[in-house]
Amino acid sequence: MLRILALVGLIFLSPSLLAAGQTRYISDEVYLFLHGGPGTQYRILGSIEAGQEISVLNETEGDFSKIIDHKGREGWIETKMISAQKSLRMQLPEVQAQLAEAKEELAQTVDSSENNVQELHKIKAQLTETEKALQQASEERDRATHKLASIQHNERFEMWKEGAIIAGIGILVGIFLVYLPRPRRKKKNSW
Repeated sequence: MLRILALVGLIFLSPSLLAAGQTRYISDEVYLFLHGGPGTQYRILGSIEAGQEISVLNETEGDFSKIIDHKGREGWIETKMISAQKSLRMQLPEVQAQLAEAKEELAQTVDSSENNVQELHKIKAQLTETEKALQQASEERDRATHKLASIQHNERFEMWKEGAIIAGIGILVGIFLVYLPRPRRKKKNSW
């Protein structure tokens, strides 16, 4: 009887309770669309992940610039999405590599020389600076991801709002047309 109750308890145990306490991470797969022309009304040729290297051509129209992406595709993206600075996506692996290198140097120093305390403090300071840079880069990436999501949400809201305005104007015009007086035909025997 006790085994049956335990079995029934396991069957009804919620998957969310089983997953509680496990470490998970938020995905940062952010991308923007590559358009066939200078505007969002043009065909989407593909997407470019945040941080990818691009070549900017000398053509701009309105808020869009013509580029060649890392796959060799020509297209248009919003000019405000182009930055002269190296992206956080490219900086993060470099900072992580520096952090790994600093940790390795620290381990070698501790193993090879117990007497060289000053060198150890210097490497620890470099490690701390690198960890701070990594934390700052991660925070900036998170802020950029949140800002991009907010921009995409605002664009969707604007699209729905414009659609509602157009629909409302159509309804008002339809109601107005129904109540317009109809022209009367002239009688053939009158002037």
